[in-house]
Amino acid sequence: MKEKLLAFIHGLITYDYILFGVSFLLFLLFIILALLLRKKIILALFFVLFGFAIFLLGPTLGYIEMHKYLFKNSVRLLSQKRLHFVEALVVKGSITNESKFDFSECKITAKVYRVTKNRYKNYLLRLKPFQKMSILEPDIPQGQTREFKIIIEPFVYKKDYNVSLEGNCK
Repeated sequence: MKEKLLAFIHGLITYDYILFGVSFLLFLLFIILALLLRKKIILALFFVLFGFAIFLLGPTLGYIEMHKYLFKNSVRLLSQKRLHFVEALVVKGSITNESKFDFSECKITAKVYRVTKNRYKNYLLRLKPFQKMSILEPDIPQGQTREFKIIIEPFVYKKDYNVSLEGNCK
């Protein structure tokens, strides 16, 4: 847990610090407004609740949406092949930098999940893949597409499965 937290803090960019600072300042502003309007209890309570909502939701949702916009990419699955002579699955794909910045690195993750005939169960199975593998692709300039190959091993699953790809770039 400590390693994940340190990796998250190490990966923050200037925009993240600005977002966190503005959220904290807005929280303080609404708390001060609530203190000034303490004689109007309903309005003061609204400002306190709104301040805490900004304090909790602002950095979380702001971080997610800002990184979707700043580091926009698209990942395509080109092919997947299960090898029979070795217990492995080879996934080929491509990643395209659609942002206005160059990526220093992209973590591309392939997730394998089971498929059933029940569509509701399929939705739940997508949330918990039974096998994952990630690779790092360095230095992807703006507008460039790069192909990659991920080998998932050991892959011993014999029934029907699907593969999904996602890219997380910085």
